[in-house]
Amino acid sequence: MSEGPALLGAEIVEKYLDYSTLIPSLEKALVNYSRGAEGGVVQPIRTIVPVARYRGFLGVMPAYSAEDDALTTKLVTFYETNASSDIPSHQATVLLFEPSNGTLKAVIDGKVITDKRTAAVSVIATKLLKPSPAEVLCILGSGAQAHSHYRAFTQQFLFKEIRIWSRTRENAEKFAKAVEGNVRVCSTAREAVTDADVIITATMSTEPVLFGDWVRPGAHINALGACRPDWRELDDTIMKNCVLYVDTREASEKESGDIVLSGASIFGEIGEILKGTKPALADKTTVFKSVGMAIEDTVSAKLVYDSWISSKGSK
Repeated sequence: MSEGPALLGAEIVEKYLDYSTLIPSLEKALVNYSRGAEGGVVQPIRTIVPVARYRGFLGVMPAYSAEDDALTTKLVTFYETNASSDIPSHQATVLLFEPSNGTLKAVIDGKVITDKRTAAVSVIATKLLKPSPAEVLCILGSGAQAHSHYRAFTQQFLFKEIRIWSRTRENAEKFAKAVEGNVRVCSTAREAVTDADVIITATMSTEPVLFGDWVRPGAHINALGACRPDWRELDDTIMKNCVLYVDTREASEKESGDIVLSGASIFGEIGEILKGTKPALADKTTVFKSVGMAIEDTVSAKLVYDSWISSKGSK
């Protein structure tokens, strides 16, 4: 008799999902996605179910990777009102299936996967697009993605100064106390951004919080928020004057308010830089607009599951 699917919680995901293996795996996935049909990635645009009564959304994100022979669906909820409570604004679960017969193999905590894979892809984009030297990192936002990006970026880069700004100063100060290392808490977004080499926007904002007049020429911006077509984090000045890269052109043109509302044109996907069909114009002001892809969850979930199975076999 079958034991049923494995239940892998946040602690297991945290234990087995490390950036040293996650980043190269995601680089391959980004290349395969940007290769189109040849890459063996099947990933429809996510289905979004609005829960208007509670100002929430349910997202369904299926994907299959032929190279990894991995099949998953992520279920993710996003509630604006949770930003002011102890309940996370984003909650997620990844279902991992056996591709050969459709059996559910594992139910995996999706929040840690989402936080880590999003930060890992931003690291990949930043390695390709950051100016040299890149000495000042600025983070706008103080939530889960701000924390995961701080951890990933301090592992992968050496910055002389790191600045944090949040609309609630208390949250920014909590962030600075919670992380290891020196972080300068800024009173305004403009103060945090001025002369920064790399900027991360990880906010719940529906209106621009980052303005082009503040951004030094040649800076690189990783924009993670504004995940609805009518929401913004970046103003038109940035969007119309930057070189714009995305994780997925298809989804970004429909889901990203920064792109939809500004009419900005996408220069290329990160996977296209990695496979050599688009240049990384690191001498320009660049924006990486991250809407998040199901294939990133697929690769991450398989890494966790395979590592967990291996650990059981070695005992």
